[in-house]
Amino acid sequence: MFVYADNAATTSVSKTALDAMLPFLTEYYGNPSSLYSFAQQVTEKVAEARETVARCLGAQPREIYFTSGGSESDNQAIMSAARVGARKNKKHIISTKFEHHAVLHTLKRLEKEGYEVTLLDVHEDGVVRLEDLEAALREDTCLVTIMFANNEIGTVQPIKEIGALCRAKGVPFHTDAVQAVGHMHIDVEEMNIDMLSLSGHKFHAPKGIGALYVRKNIPLFNLIEGGGQERGKRAGTENVAGMAALAAALKESCENIDIVTPRITAMRDRIIAELSKIPHSRLNGHREKRVPGTVNMCFEGIEGEALLLLLDRKGICASSGSACTSGSLDPSHVLLSIGLPHEVAHGSLRLSIGEYTTEEEIDHIVKVVPQVVEYLRNMSPVWDELERGVKPHLI
Repeated sequence: MFVYADNAATTSVSKTALDAMLPFLTEYYGNPSSLYSFAQQVTEKVAEARETVARCLGAQPREIYFTSGGSESDNQAIMSAARVGARKNKKHIISTKFEHHAVLHTLKRLEKEGYEVTLLDVHEDGVVRLEDLEAALREDTCLVTIMFANNEIGTVQPIKEIGALCRAKGVPFHTDAVQAVGHMHIDVEEMNIDMLSLSGHKFHAPKGIGALYVRKNIPLFNLIEGGGQERGKRAGTENVAGMAALAAALKESCENIDIVTPRITAMRDRIIAELSKIPHSRLNGHREKRVPGTVNMCFEGIEGEALLLLLDRKGICASSGSACTSGSLDPSHVLLSIGLPHEVAHGSLRLSIGEYTTEEEIDHIVKVVPQVVEYLRNMSPVWDELERGVKPHLI
């Protein structure tokens, strides 16, 4: 049996998204920057896609900029806020210890340029405390950037409250919402969000297309210079097929959230309940404050890499963390940020399901994972030492 349980890494392109993009690869292939009517038909479709994305986020069309994905959107938002801050002699940025590397690596770059970065703790439950943020805010803070939902453990932050605090202090607030958009109701106005990043391939659009929401009157600076596309803020001939697909997929996802969320949540909770029966295992992150489809667990005494390889042999596609760092042998920075020791963090498993997941696939997961964990423990000298009391159990 084949089970795809890595939707947090990427999703399949839906029929809706595919149908939306195909005409722009074959029939309406004109460059939207051209003046003749054939191309202007395409320009109109770009505008329609922008309007659709805006409606799904509670934004205005002029506040939506199409990008290549979440990493580019994160970079542009953070670098823009940093440039504005420097002009006002404000060079302090607040974020968290478990952000995606698109954020953390951009912040490291800014630190080399003289900015000061404060990374907030996310505590054992993977949730930021408002009092920690309030204590970290300073007169020279030019940006707060905190992810909406974590890409590895799935925990959701109090975004509306964070935004309200930032708004009261006059500090721009950006959120990396790549794991949340299309899976949760989001209204940027209601949630006090100034900038928001999203990526299409997390909700059944193709890879290579994303968007950045920027509230009106928030300055945006270019990462890519060239032509005047995206109202002069993002050069490069438009990926019209991708834009159309992203808009169609997002519209479909948002319209179906209330229908699919209870079903996905129930399957997720079943995975948690069954895998928690494995001795010396733990769920990572808050039990309820999480996106519907993501489960992250650690199993003491085994290596995550071996677990993934054996699950693959059993037909289960899973991960031990972010797909962007899957080649690293280091334990997840996310799991270390919530206080897990290295020995435990190495034995992590992320299962992320979606609307196409079936009950039969969940049956396969909850049957196979305990078998593989037991198999690996039986051949592990580390587990043997733990069971004999040579070393104490950490879970």
